[in-house]
Amino acid sequence: MGVVSHSYLTKAQVQHLLGVTTFGMWRLARKYDKFPKPAKSPDNPLHHNRPEPEEAWDATKVYSWAAGTAELAHRGAILLRPAPENPAPGRWGGYQDTVRGPALDWHTDIGVIRLVHCDDSRAATDVATAIASSGNKDGVVTVCALYGDVGFGGPALVAADTAHPGIEYEAGWDDVTAYVGEALPWWPDLLRSSRLIREWKPGAQAAVAEIPANDNETFLRRAAANEVFDVTSRVAATDMANKIRNIRIDHTSHEIQDFCNKGHGDTPNRVIPGALPDTSRHPLPCDGDRKELKAGWRRLALHTHPDAVAALEVAVGREPDLLPFGAVTEIPVQPGTVSDRWTHRLTMCDPTAAHAVLAQDTKPQAFFIDPLTDMPVLRTPGGDGNQVWRFYAPLSLPAGGAELASVVLHHTLWVLTSNGYVHPAPCTPTKHLWWGDGWGDRASEAASVVDQLLNDLGATVDLHKHWDAPKGLTALFNEEHKQGAELTRAALLHARMTPPRTR
Repeated sequence: MGVVSHSYLTKAQVQHLLGVTTFGMWRLARKYDKFPKPAKSPDNPLHHNRPEPEEAWDATKVYSWAAGTAELAHRGAILLRPAPENPAPGRWGGYQDTVRGPALDWHTDIGVIRLVHCDDSRAATDVATAIASSGNKDGVVTVCALYGDVGFGGPALVAADTAHPGIEYEAGWDDVTAYVGEALPWWPDLLRSSRLIREWKPGAQAAVAEIPANDNETFLRRAAANEVFDVTSRVAATDMANKIRNIRIDHTSHEIQDFCNKGHGDTPNRVIPGALPDTSRHPLPCDGDRKELKAGWRRLALHTHPDAVAALEVAVGREPDLLPFGAVTEIPVQPGTVSDRWTHRLTMCDPTAAHAVLAQDTKPQAFFIDPLTDMPVLRTPGGDGNQVWRFYAPLSLPAGGAELASVVLHHTLWVLTSNGYVHPAPCTPTKHLWWGDGWGDRASEAASVVDQLLNDLGATVDLHKHWDAPKGLTALFNEEHKQGAELTRAALLHARMTPPRTR
């Protein structure tokens, strides 16, 4: 989304902009209460230990103020000056390629207004600068770029005049339409292509165009079309791709409604959509049976094809609850600890898609799988260069008729079972397990997990309402326990049934 970029002027530059002498500037500051005062320009690290810099003025404030001041309006921002009475209707000047994307020109009483259909920062300044430096053969007086939001009268605009291309200011859509004399076209973000803008003509019906696929949808469609995967996996990838497509079409339709159909009072905005999304097959089927979708993603996670990796990376970011593993957890490699007991049972394996996504930007040294929970694990250098174990927490534990015997606190929660096994505590994908002072927060996630496992070691943990965990357990995990501290089943049950003492 664009913003008005700020630049600063020295006293001499302000005088040049306004066409006044030192005395004239002194007079303006006393004649006009709203004459801009010097502003502190952004700190420059190269200026430390140097004398205090000379005074600087915010260029946008000075330029905008001048436009609204009768004696200096001709020196101020063009689109903020008082408009001439009954300006002649403008004339469409056609499509233009610019350094910041597609634009349309409009010949008006004040000169050519170039509207750049881009909402990136400094788009107006960059285009106006390029025009000024190349001789401005088209007679462009001001360049407008999209601000990315709705303003009064239509889409908000950022303007930069070719006479002073380095100074940007906010302009209204209705400021431009007042000179053009008709509603102007606007393209929603996902249909803002050079081709569609180039093909537009005044009076033409809005083009109907297909929303282009983004990278996530492309990766999912590729996996869905890959016959190396089973049908269930391909259905899962298709379902998520369809959901992305539906969301993008809905977003574009709502964007058009917000920018083109609303006005202030009884006056509609003078803006028309240049293109509409193709909804002939909308909505595509999605949100299928979650059990089947989870089965499909489980199979993709175990695959080794690059398309499975790309699809799984999308799913981790969009719908991690469909995946067969919980939160990413990282612990140091430390012999003799409770985690060391767990790592001895890990089985070395070739990497799967799940391992590849788990690795992210690390450089794994070995890949493993926990044979009891099927969770992928890898050993890799940590941020400090020391080796760490990186793994997905399980969503549930194998019970086998056992119960939780104790919990050990070692960088995360470890569950010791009555039949002699040790496991990382289960956790949902978007939560984390911790204890101690949480800077005002409470360790309710850990308390909730333990509460559920005390009842059923094999429970699939649900942390949607972790704040409702027993207060006594939450208080216990809010204490500053040492690494390696063990909390027995008896201690956990006692804490669960004992309300914390009030201070």
